[in-house]
Amino acid sequence: MSEIIDPAPVGADIQRLKPNAVGLVGVLFMAVATAAPITAMVGNVPISVGFGNGAYAPAGYFVATIVLTLFAIGYAAMSKHITATGAFYGYISHGLGRIVGLGAGFLTALAYMVFEASLIGIFSFFGNDLFKSFFGIDVPWIVFALVMLAVNAVLTYFDINLAAKVLGVFLITEIVMLALMALSVVFTGGGPQGWSLGSLNPLNGFHSLSGSVAGADGNMIAVAGSAGVGLFFAFWSWVGFESSAMYGEESRNPKKIIPIAVISSVIGIGVFYVLVSWLAIVGTGPDNAVALAQDSATAGNIFFNPVHQHLGQWAVDLFKILLMTGSFACGMAFHNCAARYLYALGRENVVPGMRKTIGATHPAHGSPHIAGFVQTGFATAVVLFFDMTGRDPYTGLYGLMALLGTTAIMIVQALAAFSVIAYFHVQKQHPETANWFTTFLAPLLGGAGMLYVIYLLAKNASFAAGTAASDWIFAAIPYVVGIVGIGGVVLALFLKYQDPQRYSDLGRTVLEEAHER
Repeated sequence: MSEIIDPAPVGADIQRLKPNAVGLVGVLFMAVATAAPITAMVGNVPISVGFGNGAYAPAGYFVATIVLTLFAIGYAAMSKHITATGAFYGYISHGLGRIVGLGAGFLTALAYMVFEASLIGIFSFFGNDLFKSFFGIDVPWIVFALVMLAVNAVLTYFDINLAAKVLGVFLITEIVMLALMALSVVFTGGGPQGWSLGSLNPLNGFHSLSGSVAGADGNMIAVAGSAGVGLFFAFWSWVGFESSAMYGEESRNPKKIIPIAVISSVIGIGVFYVLVSWLAIVGTGPDNAVALAQDSATAGNIFFNPVHQHLGQWAVDLFKILLMTGSFACGMAFHNCAARYLYALGRENVVPGMRKTIGATHPAHGSPHIAGFVQTGFATAVVLFFDMTGRDPYTGLYGLMALLGTTAIMIVQALAAFSVIAYFHVQKQHPETANWFTTFLAPLLGGAGMLYVIYLLAKNASFAAGTAASDWIFAAIPYVVGIVGIGGVVLALFLKYQDPQRYSDLGRTVLEEAHER
């Protein structure tokens, strides 16, 4: 049975984030921005088309939408009862216990911390390419990286509402651009090979590319792929949508807003991804899209060609600018996520002294400003390491750090799904809201889907890394994930036997009028 206790069980000296700082729209902006729609589409769809499920790539996104919606149903059910900045950390601690919870908390913090560095890499790559294309100036990528680091640090220092507004502007512009591309194909009657309706059949998402298509010179080229690659890159495109739950303590009426944001973001992103990827392939032509995707130099033309044909060169130029701003918005959103996870761990004093430092909030803005600066320091160190060792910002910094973060977050998502079942049906918490579908079958299927994605990641990691697969950092990824996760477990076990009071506080700092111990 649950015990009603004081809402600040770990002490009256906890510094809280600013309450009622952001509404539903702001939470949605920040959650969807972490998924980076324009970067996900232009970066991931061509890989799925060229080396995964071919012209059936949208079907792979359809499959991912179904699985992630099932996951989100259970995740949203949990958010109705537990409102915590360390969302995964709090949920898993309540469902699977404090030991697993702290391990998951460490893994989630790792994921969001390296995701910012990863997005700085692709932002810098796009920035360098943009300045060379538009102005003929070769600005070193590290310059763009340092600018982004500084801006992120400043925005995190202030009220979360400021970051939400900035992200909102960037997000709306990239969604409008993708929508214009899609609508231009619809209103011009489709593409050179018809409407390719088979791309919308989710069963075709499991179809591996094979056969031959005509290349740019008219000669036939053999093509082959793996459906697993297509499905993995489809799921990868959603990473970050789950971040809506961590803004619960700063949102208005979180018990209502957060579940709506979770479900709305995953379904909204899914429908948008399916339609945009489908209409890009329709506009280019399925066979032409597969041929273009074989070469990284032309892969982006799956999107750029319909844009140029129907809207003109100005739209292509704007599209390229929005790729840069979209990756910036995504990186800033992950900076916010990382700062809040560090703060969530810090305020529970998992290591003595953290509550007064990383766990502190700004007296005026209510922001996790110290945790934000710690995250900036970490990301700066990672970026400088990649620069000083001569690694590429795209295949190196972006690719390797994205794989590291994705490996960690996929494991946590699977644990979160099963924690919903444990919370409602093993511990028998809140039987009045427990349901055979929303709190059992949906998270069970969603968790199984997450395990399948982890399998796909392990199987296709070398392909996803590309030329960086020979880097020792790539080989170290599973060890880093294991060490960080096990480190959290070991620390929890240590606290259990050496400091029971701090152990009992793990994952229990939640924003509730009355909540469970």
